[in-house]
Amino acid sequence: MLARLDDMKAENSVTIDMSDKSSIGDYMVVTTGRSNVHVGAIADSVVRALKTAGKSGLHVEGLRQGDWVLIDAGDVIVHVFRPEVREFYSLEKMWSV
Repeated sequence: MLARLDDMKAENSVTIDMSDKSSIGDYMVVTTGRSNVHVGAIADSVVRALKTAGKSGLHVEGLRQGDWVLIDAGDVIVHVFRPEVREFYSLEKMWSV
């Protein structure tokens, strides 16, 4: 999946190991797109890659707005943000503690 983010020119991708911090998932990936359209394209590409890999039961929120898209794949949660929104919520700072 990280290769897919690179292919889509996602920026500042961070992977956080959450296995010892929370039961919501094992890993969280936080990345940035340059615009609403770019955020949506990155998220759509990740969803297609997960489905191709046989992942089912995906839950996606925020795709229509494109400010912040959440992809819940069970053991991995992916957040794709516009830069301002990512800075405002600072998820990686909160979960990297």
